Amino acid sequence: MSAWPADFAARYRASGHWRGQTFGALLTSLAQAHGERTAVVGEGARWSFAELDERAHRLAAGFAALGIEPGERVVVQLPNVPEFLSVVFGLWRAGALPVFALPAHRSSELRHFAGHSAAAAIITVGEHERHDHATMVRAVADEVASVRDVLVVGSPEFDRLAATAPRELPDPDPSGVAFLQLSGGSTGLPKLIPRTHDDYLYSVRESARICGLRTDSVYLAALPVSHNFPLSSPGVLGALHAGAKTVLAPRPDADTVFGLIEAEGVTISGVVPPLAAAWVQAAARTDRDLSSLEVLLVGGAKCGRELAERIGPALGCRLQQVFGMAEGLVCYTRLDDPDELVLSTQGRPISLDDEIRLVNPDDPAASSADVVAPGEVGALLTRGPYTIRGYYNADDHNRTAFTEDGFYRTGDLVRRTATGHLEVVGRAKEQINRGGEKVAAEEVENHLMAHPGVLDAAVVAVPDPYLGERTCAYVVPAEGAAPTAAELRRFVRERGVAAFKVPDLVQVVAEFPVTGVGKTSKRELRAALAAVAEKG
Repeated sequence: MSAWPADFAARYRASGHWRGQTFGALLTSLAQAHGERTAVVGEGARWSFAELDERAHRLAAGFAALGIEPGERVVVQLPNVPEFLSVVFGLWRAGALPVFALPAHRSSELRHFAGHSAAAAIITVGEHERHDHATMVRAVADEVASVRDVLVVGSPEFDRLAATAPRELPDPDPSGVAFLQLSGGSTGLPKLIPRTHDDYLYSVRESARICGLRTDSVYLAALPVSHNFPLSSPGVLGALHAGAKTVLAPRPDADTVFGLIEAEGVTISGVVPPLAAAWVQAAARTDRDLSSLEVLLVGGAKCGRELAERIGPALGCRLQQVFGMAEGLVCYTRLDDPDELVLSTQGRPISLDDEIRLVNPDDPAASSADVVAPGEVGALLTRGPYTIRGYYNADDHNRTAFTEDGFYRTGDLVRRTATGHLEVVGRAKEQINRGGEKVAAEEVENHLMAHPGVLDAAVVAVPDPYLGERTCAYVVPAEGAAPTAAELRRFVRERGVAAFKVPDLVQVVAEFPVTGVGKTSKRELRAALAAVAEKG
């Protein structure tokens, strides 16, 4: 993990991007400014800014009394409940570093996050979506030596911690790491992304401004809030920064969110394209009043032109496309952009100090100097005031993920317009974007090849009108074995992975097509699957 070079850091501070404010200090200032205004609504609770601040202060003192020290990592796996905010602000106040896990993650992923970060504790819920998180997390804690404590929101132990008398704790260094997010994981389990108070709050502030958040705005978090998109683009943190209300949706289905839009006067939300398509379809038959909705952000995966054109007329709101990554760079179409740019591009960067390079996509060693001609598709490299310079404890990977002069190789293929907007064309990495959830082909292949009846496996993407892409696993059976598709899908699921990583399709084949040097040809596998689909 590497920090920004001193000259870049000085430039970002001089420009006002980095203001030397921590998340804890931000919440204190918001409580002073907005007091009894509603900050967050969810799970039957309605907390004011002052109440959220008080709860975070108490939890910070409780975490410190428990022995969680500044700089220690704590895995946080919570659904869309108000306690998500009190927990993470409490950890920030205590100087600890949240490691954000998704509710969909299972034991395989949690062991990796806790082990790789040497986490001191894991915070979760008892049960969510019919899954026993508490039991799962305790089993993970037994396997990871660094984990001393498991805290379950809603348990008597957690309630006692949350009742600790508040006390002032030292404010952490705003230029230091505040938390660890998860990468998309192009070659296996996700890498950990270190974000600082300074860099992330710059992104939050600018996102809130670009998205037009006001004190009377109401942000609906329909996606899991530990995702970078609903956390900060502009997300719950952007809403808090603006003094606006956040509504936490327990589920993203149209019936649930339409009811919340009507009841809470929601003005803005953010979704992935498949969810936007479902809302568009449901809007034609709902009797809910959606007239308060002003802006719908769509990101996480490319929003196709056909869907983009339907969103405004169906939902009565302005579409705002967003393209970004937990590693940093975030692009938005602007609210005053011409319709053509909103419908056809994924926006332009937040900052004038976001540096963009499009390089030869066929040369994995291309540097930031090897740019393609204007208007051509290139592999996207970027650096800037909120784009990391290295992953957490991943020196070997950092040497290939970042150029020598600090540009991050995003793995995205894009085209840049004359206005500076980016049109996302595809991915250079072997990563499948399944409705906004990133699936690493190699990780799923490794799980499949652990089956005793599998000789080899290759996972590829297949186009899907709803998800954008779904996963297809080609499997070569071991000699004398005859595993079925259902058996293999069940095997992967039982290895404790998130449900979105279980292959949508499984094809058992006699052998793989190979390249001239004997490597599996993913291109030929995709072509074979497309041919089967055309016949079917």
